[in-house]
Amino acid sequence: MSPHIALLRAVNVGGRKVLKDDLLGLATDLGFDDAKTLLASGNLVLWGEAGEGLEARLEDGLERRMGLRTDFMVRTAAELQAVIAANPFREQAATRPNHLLVSFLKTPIDGDTVEVLRAAIKGREEIHAEGRALYIDFKDGIGDSTLDRDWKKTKREPLGTMRNWNTVLKLADMVAA
Repeated sequence: MSPHIALLRAVNVGGRKVLKDDLLGLATDLGFDDAKTLLASGNLVLWGEAGEGLEARLEDGLERRMGLRTDFMVRTAAELQAVIAANPFREQAATRPNHLLVSFLKTPIDGDTVEVLRAAIKGREEIHAEGRALYIDFKDGIGDSTLDRDWKKTKREPLGTMRNWNTVLKLADMVAA
């Protein structure tokens, strides 16, 4: 039984509340009786045969269950390990993991989009794109950064959901156990 990590986008902010019981109920609805959540930020770990179209099944299932439409980014344990291995900001991960975020993307980000994102940087943030992962080092913290807001203004794809490095490692530990 291989684990899958399902990361929800834009929940538990702005009134879009999805509780642990909602996620576990969704997992059961889809035939995943052995599921766990991590934190209250839309992290669901599923064990079992996922089959094709797991992201779409999760999105449709959540909409049926709660009337809420949002995106899921799903990764296998191996894909999550690849994200960890490809981290270009190793020192930052060791010294300030809460300022290093990974945006898990729906689709790979292209070079032109990376350049548009770089142009949106007004502070000291650094980015690195690798497949369906975008690493962002928020050197001065996330709270005062305008990068996320300015990026949204560009209305560029792909969609993603961010997790800090601590959460990435906790998810990796969950699927390794």
